[in-house]
Amino acid sequence: MMRLLLSLLLVTLLMTGCGFTPVFGNFTKNGQVYTDEALSYVSIENIPDREGQHLRNLLMDRFYGNSGKGTYVSHTLSVSDLKERSTDLDITKSSDATRAQLRLNAVISLTDKKTGKIVLNRKISAITSYNILPSEFATRITEEDARKNALEDLARQTELYVSLYFRRADKKTQ
Repeated sequence: MMRLLLSLLLVTLLMTGCGFTPVFGNFTKNGQVYTDEALSYVSIENIPDREGQHLRNLLMDRFYGNSGKGTYVSHTLSVSDLKERSTDLDITKSSDATRAQLRLNAVISLTDKKTGKIVLNRKISAITSYNILPSEFATRITEEDARKNALEDLARQTELYVSLYFRRADKKTQ
């Protein structure tokens, strides 16, 4: 038991010495607590269609959280080419599909408001699947749930890439 505690202590000490910082949340920099506020200064442009509106709302929740949007806007995030493709999987002998795959693709672009330059341009995608059931209503519900999960994954990826961009930009200025 003592050996386990000593090894955990050693790992903890090594992690603090290696410069490891979490991607999200609070961390310390030069002895003071730092919160990643850069996301609150990003303006999120409108995204067409119903799925785009849902994705924008998810992004706003992730970027602004409880603190709300910052008064100063340093960057603009745009999401374009949000496309959905559904493919039937697991085809039975009678040519009926019992499972489907839903793929969502988009392109995110982060533009610096001062220079007008695109500083981040990345393709993102999310793949999920759902059951095709005998009831059309139940199939629609599972399809909508799969679409919602894929949109949440796109929002998570977008938040990750934008946060990583700001972290890299922050390290360059130090």
